[in-house]
Amino acid sequence: MRLRERHQIKQPSLIIIPMIDIMFFLLVFFMMSTLYMVNMKTVDVDMPAAQHAEKKLHVTYVVTIRKDGSLWLEDQPIGEAELLTKAQQSYQNDPQFAVVVRADQGLDYGMVIGLLDEFKALGITHIGLAADGGK
Repeated sequence: MRLRERHQIKQPSLIIIPMIDIMFFLLVFFMMSTLYMVNMKTVDVDMPAAQHAEKKLHVTYVVTIRKDGSLWLEDQPIGEAELLTKAQQSYQNDPQFAVVVRADQGLDYGMVIGLLDEFKALGITHIGLAADGGK
């Protein structure tokens, strides 16, 4: 009886459970890493913190005002006149046009209000102010 057991040829088996675990790990890894890629096209500024800041997903323009007063559209420097012209054209094409202004917390408050007033003069009413989430 022992001779039969010794001479039996075992079929190779493929253990698939560890491969499934690895695939789930990779899926979660890529999902989590893409969450941190949302703000890649913006300029780094020191924004004020807010405990109850909300996230809005439908934003057409992200405008950044740095501490030196320079304006940036996404990650490109832009002049105020050019920014307002582009915003007006986009607003005419899309009535749901939305702007989020990211301003450095050390910036003069009057500069931010001045820019918001210019957007309001164009008829753009969907305007938000960005802040860092509460810690």
